Amino acid sequence: MRPDILNPLFAEVTALKGVGPGLAKPLDKLGLHRVIDVAFHLPTGFVDRVAREELDMADAGRIIAITLTARDYRSGNGRGPTRVHATDAHGNYISLIYFGGHPGWAKKLLPIGEPRRVSGRLEIYGQELQMVHPDYVLPLEEAPDVGEREAIYPLSEGITSRRMGQLAAQALERAPELPEWIEPGLLAKQGWPGWREALVRVHADPSDMKARARLAYDEIFANQLALMLVRQSSRARRGRALAGDGRLRDALQLPYQLTGAQARTVREIEGDLAQAQPMLRLLQGDVGSGKTLVAALALLTAVEAGAQGALLAPTEILARQHYDTLRRQLGGLPVEIAVLTGRDKGRVREATLMGLASGAIHILIGTHAIFQEAVNYKDLALVVVDEQHRFGVAQRMMLQAKAERPPHLLAMTATPIPRTLTLANYGEMDVSQLDEMPPGRQPIETRVISEDRLSEVVDALGRHLSDGGQAYWVCPLVEESEKSDLAAAEARAETLRARFGDRVGLIHGRMKGPEKDAVMNAFANGQIGVLVATTVIEVGVDVPNATLIVIEHADRFGLAQLHQLRGRVGRGSGRSICLLIRGNQLGETSRARLALMRETNDGFRIAEEDLRLRGAGELLGTRQSGEAGFRLATAEMLVDLLPVATDDARLLIDRDGGLHGPRGQAARTALYLFERDAGVALLRSG
Repeated sequence: MRPDILNPLFAEVTALKGVGPGLAKPLDKLGLHRVIDVAFHLPTGFVDRVAREELDMADAGRIIAITLTARDYRSGNGRGPTRVHATDAHGNYISLIYFGGHPGWAKKLLPIGEPRRVSGRLEIYGQELQMVHPDYVLPLEEAPDVGEREAIYPLSEGITSRRMGQLAAQALERAPELPEWIEPGLLAKQGWPGWREALVRVHADPSDMKARARLAYDEIFANQLALMLVRQSSRARRGRALAGDGRLRDALQLPYQLTGAQARTVREIEGDLAQAQPMLRLLQGDVGSGKTLVAALALLTAVEAGAQGALLAPTEILARQHYDTLRRQLGGLPVEIAVLTGRDKGRVREATLMGLASGAIHILIGTHAIFQEAVNYKDLALVVVDEQHRFGVAQRMMLQAKAERPPHLLAMTATPIPRTLTLANYGEMDVSQLDEMPPGRQPIETRVISEDRLSEVVDALGRHLSDGGQAYWVCPLVEESEKSDLAAAEARAETLRARFGDRVGLIHGRMKGPEKDAVMNAFANGQIGVLVATTVIEVGVDVPNATLIVIEHADRFGLAQLHQLRGRVGRGSGRSICLLIRGNQLGETSRARLALMRETNDGFRIAEEDLRLRGAGELLGTRQSGEAGFRLATAEMLVDLLPVATDDARLLIDRDGGLHGPRGQAARTALYLFERDAGVALLRSG
């Protein structure tokens, strides 16, 4: 249970004075639902306001705070601005300009003859002073009486930085003094303030790097401690040793030799499975490096040992593709494989559930449906999770609850993860890397082309189709608007159909399962030549004859996503090409991304560069599948502070009595504060 001392911070945001339904809406858009969210919504910069008693042309360009009195109003005709003519205490004139809105609004803010404290940027227009849209206009009794430093916060429509600062001040009042969880020697060496003081200091002065580093460290420390506790709990629980006799793997007819990396990884997994301690291993492999085969060999080991295995995929397309691949690879072996997704209903579903409970089904492949309460296994001993970054610690725990004894866990990702992020997100796992490509895989040739040359790309596509080739055409990513993504894909499919007829297919995330399957099957069988798609094809789609991919507005995608999309081609022995269509207005970061894509096919290098280019927040801040991201630690801070936090967390567990000593009690509070309390729950249950 969360310590009572934290309850004021975990109250709903409506507990703050002045937050009603109107203000709750813009706060909700920012993800600020509780008081603690407001406290952790840190300013990005500040404005220094200079207090002045008299207007002075020398202050042009500065933000000033001054007392002014309105003398008259002039409203423009139609859409023109409203001008409020005002004077300072010495009779100097200034125009306050308001664009848009009703002129009555300005009159209400600045009644004639009544002094108001006004702040904004002073400008010279011709020979006159003016201020466009002042930052604030307040009655004298409500205004600060001196110049002030005002923090600038990330905002959404309907809330100002000033209002956000007031809410933050209320949130800080609710923040308690907390016992210290950082090792005393480390705290003294870094010269960091206490937790609460650091929070107050950052809101007062966003440039206070000592205070920022302290808060980032606390969040990283809580994260690393939670991962260590998860690992400790898993290691302490007795699982089941799985020693296969090799009969199924020996009978497997592989058309090629394993790569050195695959053989090494298979040995590592076999070693883990042979232990009673449950395996916790992350398998990182670049696109096309042969992860599925490694997973298949691990699943066969479990079946040889008389147990069941499950493979969990993030999407229905990928689950059914894994099902088809495994049935093909393991064809002829006495192994029963089944698939279970959300759309399986009625008799088919019942038959699968009965087969699992009786042990007749050896390997189950599916989406989150394989977690559901109704799904019971006779003897689940190995779980393989594909595209691990879509699943968090909470989901890993749910799956483990499906077996009498904790099953072995193999997590796979085709998105190579920078070493720093691997430690931060998977610190409780052992890591294997497939850093070799199977023989015969050709590097993909990548070209960057301006959108002005789109007609040439369509002509090239026509020649490709005439030669019997197939292609993907990925439509632009439109931020946070699935409808726009879909509209773009539909429009592109129509224009291509006008040229190539019904050889053009369309697939997107809103299609029902059977529709998607029908289109994918038609593409896999060669009935469709061009598959127009949204990013639904990012992961796992495998059609060896498709050797061309066109990605529109490639400059809108992140590096990792571009690399994933490019990996849809290059799956056969033929030469493959990726065309990245770019817009004409390219930022520096987009230019660097596209240049790197053209230069290398190495996913591990791309991942490190992606972290460097995206920098703070964007890569870390996204909440994935309910997993808490990093809110206070930027990417750069993570790189610097992660090794220190990992060592400190290890010291707490190994030397300072874990969560039971005095520092451990404080650290327990930190786990709840930063919502990494899965570690505490595991300790209790384990």
